[in-house]
Amino acid sequence: MRLILASTSPYRRQLLERLGLPFSVEGPGVEERHESRETPPQRAVRLAAAKAHAVGARYPDAVVIGSDQVACAGESVLDKPGDADHARAQLSQLSGSSAIFYTACSVLCASPAFSASHLDTTRVVFRPLSASEIERYVARERPFDCAGAFKSEALGVSLLERIDSVDPHSLIGLPLIWLASILRELGFAVP
Repeated sequence: MRLILASTSPYRRQLLERLGLPFSVEGPGVEERHESRETPPQRAVRLAAAKAHAVGARYPDAVVIGSDQVACAGESVLDKPGDADHARAQLSQLSGSSAIFYTACSVLCASPAFSASHLDTTRVVFRPLSASEIERYVARERPFDCAGAFKSEALGVSLLERIDSVDPHSLIGLPLIWLASILRELGFAVP
């Protein structure tokens, strides 16, 4: 069966490559907007399913993977900062506190009919950060496309005290442990 990742994220693509399966990547074209009264985990689950369904409608013979992540600190949703000023602001907000990352994954196939979804929750605890540490980090790593303005798989790990997670890959954007089990269930050779 054909395997498609419904994502434009280079991080998700790199994670899926770790499983050693041939796959293609298709942009889902789904608007990632907030819905009123929607909690962060509900938003992540909704968007992961919407991405999988959008690509699945174009490729009904394929197994399609959709994923989304919503991060929050208290009541604040942490969107991708986009630039250095917003990255510094997010890291200042997170200094000495924690954030929760909700990473949802949806796998579907029209024929044979199959659908599964999963939500992974990761808690990240930041150490107290000085303004100069934040400035140096943002200048070196430029984490403008990452919610929370850090990359745990790179230098951003130096900003942390602890990561509480069932699957460390979820923090980067794709719950590989769960996904590998679903793909094995569908007949993919992992490993």
